[in-house]
Amino acid sequence: MCTEAEKNHRRAQAGKKAGLVGIICNVLLCAGKFIIGLLSGSMSITADAANNLSDASSSVISLIGFRLSEKRPDAEHPYGHARYEYISGFVVAILVIVIGVELLRTGIERIITPQPVEFSAAVLVVLVLSIAVKLGMMIFYTRVGKKIDSGTLTASAADSRNDCISTAAVLAASVVSYFTSVELDGIMAAAVACFILYSGAGLVRDTLDPLLGKAPSPELVEEIRRKILSYPGVLGTHDLIVHDYGHGRKFATVHVEMAAEENVLESHNVIDQIERDFLNDDGVNMLVHFDPVVTESSAMHDIRHELQSAVKLIDTRLSVHDLRMVTCCDGTKLIFDLAVPHGFSMNEDELRAEVERFMRRTHPDIICVITIDHSFAAIPPEKAPD
Repeated sequence: MCTEAEKNHRRAQAGKKAGLVGIICNVLLCAGKFIIGLLSGSMSITADAANNLSDASSSVISLIGFRLSEKRPDAEHPYGHARYEYISGFVVAILVIVIGVELLRTGIERIITPQPVEFSAAVLVVLVLSIAVKLGMMIFYTRVGKKIDSGTLTASAADSRNDCISTAAVLAASVVSYFTSVELDGIMAAAVACFILYSGAGLVRDTLDPLLGKAPSPELVEEIRRKILSYPGVLGTHDLIVHDYGHGRKFATVHVEMAAEENVLESHNVIDQIERDFLNDDGVNMLVHFDPVVTESSAMHDIRHELQSAVKLIDTRLSVHDLRMVTCCDGTKLIFDLAVPHGFSMNEDELRAEVERFMRRTHPDIICVITIDHSFAAIPPEKAPD
């Protein structure tokens, strides 16, 4: 069975090979289109050649990104260097936008000052061959990208798809212009540029999200929740936070509720097992916080039910965690966390005051100590035990 390090090495090797394939194919396409563009006088073909040159540069960046992502963690970067892959994907997306802007500029210039374009068998062969090669690259990048879960190769696949569309548009414009004497070279170049810009904006968003700390996917959240709840003694889970430092470098923290009456050492042993299993099975460095829940007190059961009902009247998405009652010299305190969803309209002071007013009506002698807890993941809170 392969270790996580071996899997990451194989993944990086596959990514580097994909980058090398991209460099070779794009350089050859650039050379062929540039020669044909000069001979035919077609601005759209020449611009398409420049696009392939940019794609070759993108492949170089992807190659460097996969290479740098293999570096081991060091004192300055204890979480590793896997985010280099995200950075390289972002740079590729920016290059796509730059090419789109340049192609739009040249297309507008050609619309203002149209020029005749020579169409020949050589033009037809080069453009059809380019479409075929780019289609093959798109399929190749998509398969490898899915296999190794690479956002960089996903961006390259989308870029290859854009190239297929742009080159097909250039070919269509050349054919129409040849048979009708209507110069569509500039119009088609501008239209393709707009499509490339739209696609590039989406690529920037997709590659920037993990760098900014995007929330974990609902699928990952649900998978983590189900796995944790499968362990003996676990009553509920909440406050999940996942940090993504690149493929194979995920760190997570989560609160796990277990009965306070159970043996502490046994509960701690279950928590240790959860952490070990996530690291060995999923490559996730998981840190579990133990939340003891009183399950055998009827008084606590009633108060918990009242409190849950109260917060649900304010907003059904609110939930109570870490509930405990402490009696000390200045009175009885009800201490708990109140989980607030994204987009909640009330501010923290208003929410505390509303919950405190409700509790004072039935328990005037209890002091509420409320910690407002903002969610970092859409993990469904578990109901407290009845």
